[in-house]
Amino acid sequence: MTEKTEQPAVRQASAVEALPGETADTQWLPVRLLLPADSPRQVGEDVEHTTMLARLDERLPPIIVHRSTMRVIDGTHRLGAALLRGDEMIEVRFFDGTDQEAFVLAVRTNIAHGLPLSQPDRIRAAERIIAAYPEWSDRAIASAAGLGTRLVASVRRKLADTADVVDIGARTGRDGRIRPLDNAAGRLKASEIIQARPGASLREVAREAGVSPTTVRDVRNRIQRGEDPVPQLRRQRAGSRREVLAEGPVLAALLQGLQTDPALRFTESGRDVLRWIFSRVVKSNERVDIADKVPPHCTYIVADVARACADEWLRLANELDQRRADTA
Repeated sequence: MTEKTEQPAVRQASAVEALPGETADTQWLPVRLLLPADSPRQVGEDVEHTTMLARLDERLPPIIVHRSTMRVIDGTHRLGAALLRGDEMIEVRFFDGTDQEAFVLAVRTNIAHGLPLSQPDRIRAAERIIAAYPEWSDRAIASAAGLGTRLVASVRRKLADTADVVDIGARTGRDGRIRPLDNAAGRLKASEIIQARPGASLREVAREAGVSPTTVRDVRNRIQRGEDPVPQLRRQRAGSRREVLAEGPVLAALLQGLQTDPALRFTESGRDVLRWIFSRVVKSNERVDIADKVPPHCTYIVADVARACADEWLRLANELDQRRADTA
C-alpha cells in the first residue's frame, strides 16, 4: 500500500528537469523552518486551492526552497496544505543561486504547472526580470515569464521611458548566445569584403562579417547606389557606443550579465574565465586616482604597461569578434 502511494511522487520528481543551481535530490524539512515565498502572484495564496490540495490523499510533489534564505520558490500552496493537515515535515528540493535567479525560477515553475499565473502577474514578473537582467533578449524573457515576445518588447519600451533600465547594446538569447543590437561594425566589415571580393556570395560575406545575408544584400545595394553602407542613425549609435560602454552603469551591467550566466557560473572553465576577467578589468574612472599616485619618473613605464595591456585586450576582442563571425 505504501509503495503505491509513493510511486506517483517518484515519477513526478524525475519528470521535473533540474535547472542550474537546483538539486535533483529531495529531503524532508520541518515546515517551521521555511519562510514565505517572494511570489510573482500579486493576490497571494489562493485559499480554495490550498484547501483542495490538503484534501488529496496522494503524496504531493516536493516544493523548491532557496537554500540561502529558506524562502519557498515553488510550492506555497503545497506548504499551506501541509500546514492545514498539521504536517510537521515537508519534502523539498533546494536551489542555490541569487535572489534574482530564485525569482526567475519561481516564475518559470508557476507558469509550467499548478495554479497558473494571471497575465498581470506575468507582466509584473517580466518587469522585474528586465530590471534584473537587461542583457536578456525579449524572447528569453518571454519564455521565462510565459508571455509573447511583442508584449515583452512593449514592456521593455515602457520601462525605458519611466525607469532606469540599462541598455547594454547586446542581449543574450535563450540559446545563450550574445547578439549585438546594432550591427554597424558588421556592415562596415561586409562592405570591405564586398569591395575586395565582388563575386563573394551573400552567405560567404555574412559568415565572415558576422551579419545576416539580408544585411549583406542591403549593404551591397547601398554600395551600388553610392550610399553609405551604414544608415546615418546606426552610424551615430555606433560612434557613441565606445563612449557608452565606458560608463560605470553599463560596464557594471555587462559584468553582472557574465557573472550570472549559468554557462560560466556552473562550470570550472567558466569560473576560470570569470576570475580572469574580474582580476583584470578596470572600471570607469578607476584610473584617475592611480594616475595621480604614479611618480613622475615612472609615468612613461606605467604608460607603456597600460598600452601593452590595452593592446592585449584589443587582440582578445578581435579574436572573439572573429570567433562570433565564424559561428554566425
